[in-house]
Amino acid sequence: MDKAYDDFVKNFYNQSGIDLSLYKEAQMKRRLTSLYEKRGFASFKEYFQAVIRNKDLMDELLDRMTINVSEFYRNYKRWEILENKIIPKIIDKRGGKLKVWSAACSTGEEPYTLSMIFANHLSRTQYDILATDIDELAIQKAKTGIYIGRALNEVPLKQKQQHFTEKGSLFHVNEEIKKTVSFKKHNLLADSFHGPFDLIVCRNVLIYFTEEAKDLLYQKFSNALKPGGIFFVGSTEQIFNPGKYGLETEDTFFYRKRL
Repeated sequence: MDKAYDDFVKNFYNQSGIDLSLYKEAQMKRRLTSLYEKRGFASFKEYFQAVIRNKDLMDELLDRMTINVSEFYRNYKRWEILENKIIPKIIDKRGGKLKVWSAACSTGEEPYTLSMIFANHLSRTQYDILATDIDELAIQKAKTGIYIGRALNEVPLKQKQQHFTEKGSLFHVNEEIKKTVSFKKHNLLADSFHGPFDLIVCRNVLIYFTEEAKDLLYQKFSNALKPGGIFFVGSTEQIFNPGKYGLETEDTFFYRKRL
């Protein structure tokens, strides 16, 4: 037991409402130790006192905690399955405007990818995408819709030409796609879930949580889906007991809420 780290977790929760104990301890402790040493602090206690007084340090901590690594069409084959097999079924069953949630959306590549895919099938007035993240800096960047070329490596040429404007070395998401996405700050572990949604996407995030936290989140995500709605997870996040949460496997890494 590391009392210094445990005290940091407890004090940080009291100040921020963010429960670091629900993240895998070894990974989180290693990440935060590296961060405070890089900033010249000698202990978790010293670092905590600085974080609660300095918004830049708090933002940096949240950024490190949430591992904002993303790109458009990340794990491209999964997006092909979403477009060709999953979305047509969702559209067939829709009873009005589709509601989609990109949870832990990081810097926006995922929800904009979703919008570009839906735009191949529906008019932009027929779907809404809610995109949420705990990191306000990530949300601010997402709202600008401006990305370096490397983030677009997997974007099909037609989509790139249709939905982006190239300005120098940067690519700007076009306004008609931006208008379909609403960004909000949201803490998956502490905040209530809205809905019901036709599709929830939460990828490459749950691997950082403890089994207890994942169990809680799977149930909350299931509760936030419409009957027949789809939950899309990352390629290292297969749910081995989906029935426990009222879900069933639709395809690899896709789960349907039971009717």
